[in-house]
Amino acid sequence: MTYEAILFDCDGVLVDSEPITNGVLCEMLNEAGWLLHPEECMRLFIGKTVRSETARIEARTGRPLTDAWMAEFYARRNARLQAGLVAIANAPEAVRAVHARLGGRIACASGADRQKVEMQLAQVGLAPLFAGRVFSGHEMPATKPAPDVYLAAAAAVGVVPARCLVVEDTVTGVMAGVAAGATVVGYSPGGAGHGSPGALRAAGAARIIADMAELPALLG
Repeated sequence: MTYEAILFDCDGVLVDSEPITNGVLCEMLNEAGWLLHPEECMRLFIGKTVRSETARIEARTGRPLTDAWMAEFYARRNARLQAGLVAIANAPEAVRAVHARLGGRIACASGADRQKVEMQLAQVGLAPLFAGRVFSGHEMPATKPAPDVYLAAAAAVGVVPARCLVVEDTVTGVMAGVAAGATVVGYSPGGAGHGSPGALRAAGAARIIADMAELPALLG
C-alpha cells in the first residue's frame, strides 16, 4: 500500500523520554511507600498515563493520588526532561524525510499531556515539522488504547485512517492505532521502555522496525 500520511507517537518513538519520566515516577512512588524497582515500574506503567492507574497507585501507597502530587510529578519530570532529553536515534532525519515526501502530512498523536509533548518536540528540534498537528490523549474523550487521538490526527491531515501509517512502540499505542483503522509499524530497538517485537505484533503491528532510519522506505 502507498500511505498518504504518517502519525507518530512521541515518547519512545521520537524522543527517548521513557527512562527519564519513569525514573521520576518510580522515585516518587517509592517516596509514597510503594517500593518498586525501576524495571518493574517501567513494565507496569509503560504506555499508560499516571492518572489511568490511580486505583492501583492508591491501593499500593495507601494514599489518595492528589492534584498536588501530580503537580509535583509534572514539575520534577519536566525539569529532568529539560536537563537530559535526547531524540531517538535517527528519528529527526526520518521525520524530515517523510515530511518532505508527504508534503507535510504528518502528525504527532501522544497519550501524554500537551505541555510535555510540545516541550519535548521543541527540545529536539522537531516542533516546526509538527506545528498545528500535535494531539494529546488528555484532550480526547478517551486516551490510548482508545483510537480517539489517532482519529483526530488523521482528520487534521485530511487522510482517512486506512491510508495512514502509525508508528508506535508500546502495546497500548499499537492497540490505539489498530482501533483507528490505520496500519501500525512497531518500533522495537530493544532495551527498556519499548515493547518487544512479539508483544507489538500480538497487539496488531503489521511490521516491526528496530531503527527509525528504516521508516521512509515503508511509504511505498
